[in-house]
Amino acid sequence: MTRSVYVTGTDRGDGRQVIELGVMELLTRQVDRVGVFRPLVHGDGPDRLFDLLRTRYRLEQSPESVYGLTYGEAAALQAEKGTDELVSRIVERFHAVAREYEYVLVLGTDFIGSNLPDELALNARLANEFGAAVITVVGAQGQAAESVRAEARNAFRAYEALGCDVVALIVNRVTPADREAVAEGLSAGLPVPCYALPEEASLSAPTVAQIVRKLGADVLLGDEAGLNRDAKNFVFGGAMLPAFLPALTDGCLVVTPGDRVDLIVGALAAHSAGAPPIAGLLLTLDERPGPDILALADRLAPGTPVVSVPGGSFPTAAELFAIEGKLDGSSPRKAETALGLFERNVDTGDLAARISVARSSRVTPMMFEHELIERSRAARRRVVLPEGTEERVLRAADVLLRRDVCDLTLLGEEDAIRKRAGELGIDLGEAQLIDPQTSPLRERFAEIYAKARAHKGMTLELAYDVVADVSYFGTLMVQEGLADGMVSGAVHSTAATIRPAFEIIKTAPGAQIVSSVFFMCLADRVLVYGDCAVNPDPNAEQLADIAIQSAATATQFGVEPRIAMLSYSTGTSGSGADVDKVRRATELVRERRPDLLVEGPIQYDAAVDAAVAATKLPGSEVAGKATVLVFPDLNTGNNTYKAVQRSAGAVAVGPVLQGLRKPVNDLSRGALVQDIVNTVAITAIQAQGEQRGDRVEP
Repeated sequence: MTRSVYVTGTDRGDGRQVIELGVMELLTRQVDRVGVFRPLVHGDGPDRLFDLLRTRYRLEQSPESVYGLTYGEAAALQAEKGTDELVSRIVERFHAVAREYEYVLVLGTDFIGSNLPDELALNARLANEFGAAVITVVGAQGQAAESVRAEARNAFRAYEALGCDVVALIVNRVTPADREAVAEGLSAGLPVPCYALPEEASLSAPTVAQIVRKLGADVLLGDEAGLNRDAKNFVFGGAMLPAFLPALTDGCLVVTPGDRVDLIVGALAAHSAGAPPIAGLLLTLDERPGPDILALADRLAPGTPVVSVPGGSFPTAAELFAIEGKLDGSSPRKAETALGLFERNVDTGDLAARISVARSSRVTPMMFEHELIERSRAARRRVVLPEGTEERVLRAADVLLRRDVCDLTLLGEEDAIRKRAGELGIDLGEAQLIDPQTSPLRERFAEIYAKARAHKGMTLELAYDVVADVSYFGTLMVQEGLADGMVSGAVHSTAATIRPAFEIIKTAPGAQIVSSVFFMCLADRVLVYGDCAVNPDPNAEQLADIAIQSAATATQFGVEPRIAMLSYSTGTSGSGADVDKVRRATELVRERRPDLLVEGPIQYDAAVDAAVAATKLPGSEVAGKATVLVFPDLNTGNNTYKAVQRSAGAVAVGPVLQGLRKPVNDLSRGALVQDIVNTVAITAIQAQGEQRGDRVEP
């Protein structure tokens, strides 16, 4: 029987979407196929939350299967044929979804504009008919702690009295100062886990895109990233420029008549200078600047939204203050914030156990990526990113900070980093910014580097220049314990990233060389490919070292190592220098690590296909089920990983460097934002495995 969890509330305005998104994230970490079902919807189809879930979690579920009935259809059916018929119709629709999925997340009714009697009882009955565990959500916005506790206890008792299997109670939008008191008070008085999520202002702040949709505004300027900025507050422009500029605040939406060119240009100039970065401009009275002013505005603050509405400032203000931010497909950054909030305040491991989420035997790319985030968050580390002004790095930093994955240090000129972040609408929050050119650490690092490279003729004066390079500076931060790992390469070459690591950090004890692996996330499993990025033509001893290192990396990331030493022949069928090298490497692995399962030489098909393996190497413990595939040279490895990535649609995570004493990882210069996020998470996990003292704060 398909398992399901029903997330429901007691009234409107509880911000339940945060919990629904958090539970979906929890489910997709462990289950391959998750379906979504909402019993009742407004309008004629799924809402924007489903659009977000479908986009974020790559759901293939058809929109028409997501819901039972519209509110209008439900009211008419109940009036004509009664509640039993209404419930029967919705249950039938639910089971059509349940037959197709391992687990179903049910999104309860929203208590908005409904003319159905006793909506709470309807949710309770549906949960019982579905056989679903129930998570009850209570909104606490603007309420005192004691009032919140009373309402939450009443909500639990109401659903319990109606026969529901309530597995957890979550109070959302709690005044931050009351969060601990609310959580502790509830946990002491109820038999299920109770969690309290504090009010998060950025979640209730609408994005510029949401404002545009609500007001029917025309977009004169602005790109997608600009439209996704949060409008944290509103500043209404009417004063002269000297009085207006000090009123600007971080993330504000400037509302001004469209003929106030001085305020338009002044606000955008202030944004360009980063003092402060604004969300955008909303021009009223249907007055629009001429093309020359718009061209100037575009040059001053590229991507910053400038939108126009026909109404005056007063009616526009009334509409603006009624708009509340929503989680939808157009606000991916809000989703990251919501998930970070959920995961910081909910014991997700315990909740998963209570809703009976058993881990799937398949491991999908999304499940692997979720696991990286979860593990990196478990024991927080600091990762330094030398390319602090690069857009993709800043967007990745935004995700990492919102999800609370790790601590970050960004290198570069501080004003330049903040200006670029402001242009992208990114709040760097508690990220540490260091300029190697002006940092007090520069002199200390120069002395360390000069001493380490004295045998190469390095002087203190020359070292002072070398360590100002962001790659060297970041590497020295890792070496000195000021950071736990480094990720670079979005705009720097591989050599520029790893040369400082070779010179300063050096190889780990027992490692002959530094090598790399890619995690190849196929549709149903994760394979480890090594070495596809560093060593052009390793000899037998080096190949054995790569295999042993790759097995250790696989184990660290939850992949049971079964090593295939790849060649163009299998077993004893071939001969020649290339095959002999692989055969000798296999023997060395067995000598050095008799505990490891290894087979070689072996062809790729015999390594991964059980049918082929049964013919070519019957009885092998590795053939047909290899998880670690070691290529004989860089040419073979690099081409194979790219062929599998492009032709089989695999997600390639890496390269992950191995063999260094401390983690430094290189990015492809074509790395996407998610690639950077994954690599930083991997680096943080690698750092968790390092046995060393407490990190030193700079």
